[in-house]
Amino acid sequence: MTNNKSRSALVQGSFIAYRPATLVELPAAERPASRILRDGPAVCNTAELLQALIGGSKAESIARELIGRYVTLGAISHAPVIELTQIAHGLGEKSAIRLKAALELGRRALVPISDERPQIRTPSDAAQLLMVEMSSLEQEEVRTLLLDTRNRVICAPMLYRGSLSSCGVRIGEMFKAAIRHNAAALIIAHNHPSGDASPSAEDVKLTTNLVKAGKLLDCEVVDHIVIGKNWVSLKERGLGFNDA
Repeated sequence: MTNNKSRSALVQGSFIAYRPATLVELPAAERPASRILRDGPAVCNTAELLQALIGGSKAESIARELIGRYVTLGAISHAPVIELTQIAHGLGEKSAIRLKAALELGRRALVPISDERPQIRTPSDAAQLLMVEMSSLEQEEVRTLLLDTRNRVICAPMLYRGSLSSCGVRIGEMFKAAIRHNAAALIIAHNHPSGDASPSAEDVKLTTNLVKAGKLLDCEVVDHIVIGKNWVSLKERGLGFNDA
């Protein structure tokens, strides 16, 4: 038996076609906010969670437009506020800011919090610190993990945005932050937006040059991590380190 409160019927000849009820057609108890209050957020799909966060009479259409355009929450989180308001009709600036803040809080919730700064013992330690954010970037970015003498992370500045072959990476610029923070060592990381983490010839060439410069500046380049849907350590593969 169908529930007339949650579905709308359209008679088409001898067939009765059903479409999902809109947010305003749903009984109050079945709307996302009520379900979250009653059963917790895990019972809602992504569109429903977005609706609850955005609020208002247009929340459903806004959520649908956002998902249709960006597909993933990672892509939404990296879109500028002004772009979000243009893509989703009815989404105001304040709501877009609130949405981006919520997604950023969700990202930070996945990063372990510790009184001790994270210590890098393996390439996997470095990759896991960066994967959550960098694997979903739509543009290529170059970042560094600056390390102290115990391989603890001092900070992780973003150095460049743009492909390594076209953004004109200057070797000296890569060490500026390391020198300023008196770092003993650093790890270079960049992402491939295609999702394929296979190192390119440019990646290997850059690594070789960085390792040589690090020796001259007494700041060891520990590794170069390439991030896509998975990650690759050039140090583990012996790319760019044996030639330096």
